[in-house]
Amino acid sequence: MSDSSAVYFALYRYTPSIAAAEIFAVVFGSLAIFHLYRLVRHRALFFIHFLIGLVFETAGYITRIFSHFDTLALGPYITQTMLILVAPPLFAASIYMTLGRLIDRLDAESASLIPVRWLTKIFVVGDVISFLLQCGGGGYMAAGSLQAMSTGQNIVIAGLAIQLLFFGMFIAVASVFYRRIAARMPVDQLVRSQSGRLSWSGLMWALYLACGLILVRSVFRVVEFVEGNDGFIMRREYLLYIFDALLMSLTGVVLGGVFPVSFLHRPKEKDWMVGC
Repeated sequence: MSDSSAVYFALYRYTPSIAAAEIFAVVFGSLAIFHLYRLVRHRALFFIHFLIGLVFETAGYITRIFSHFDTLALGPYITQTMLILVAPPLFAASIYMTLGRLIDRLDAESASLIPVRWLTKIFVVGDVISFLLQCGGGGYMAAGSLQAMSTGQNIVIAGLAIQLLFFGMFIAVASVFYRRIAARMPVDQLVRSQSGRLSWSGLMWALYLACGLILVRSVFRVVEFVEGNDGFIMRREYLLYIFDALLMSLTGVVLGGVFPVSFLHRPKEKDWMVGC
């Protein structure tokens, strides 16, 4: 006798929208071109991870278009899942390196909970572990069996959980740095850049906003995978576009507008320094 309560695994619980995938493929592609232009203009490589993340997002949503025509094709499903999942850790890596360079530029290492030489390394290592687990989970799902799909999702959840842990720690470190340095210098003191002027606190708030967007997205994806293949989120495609695609595109807009590279990739000047 069959169990009527059994839940079968489906690649999609809907037919992926062509229009939505096209819109965000264009959005992320445009952001990638814009960031590439600014990276080349300022000749700084530390922000290239962000550009790679935008390229991954673009390719991921292009691949979703193919899934519209064949919702049972495993290749496009696995490819778009992996690319969209692993792009935010690359965004986070650039944010980690941005804070490290800001601390160095302000000559304010004593205000940081973690020495600058370790700060970026610690959080990037956590990011790499998260990245590899999410890639590994996606690769495991490519086996195609029900057991492999379930195991792969559990590996992805572990990767997302590690990402949340390290990201939460980073936000705490950044907050402590902000409070300590705010007590030493005016929050409106300017940091000169090639394209204009921005206060150090302005850059910090841009990083906070980007962190908040990535954090909300990561929590959403954890809940999505914990609910499982037949969960509320997996059955509603619009939630993916609201809590992942939209939030990640806004992250690209925020850090594209402020663009830390324009004033962090310059020789130190005395008027940027903070007395310790």
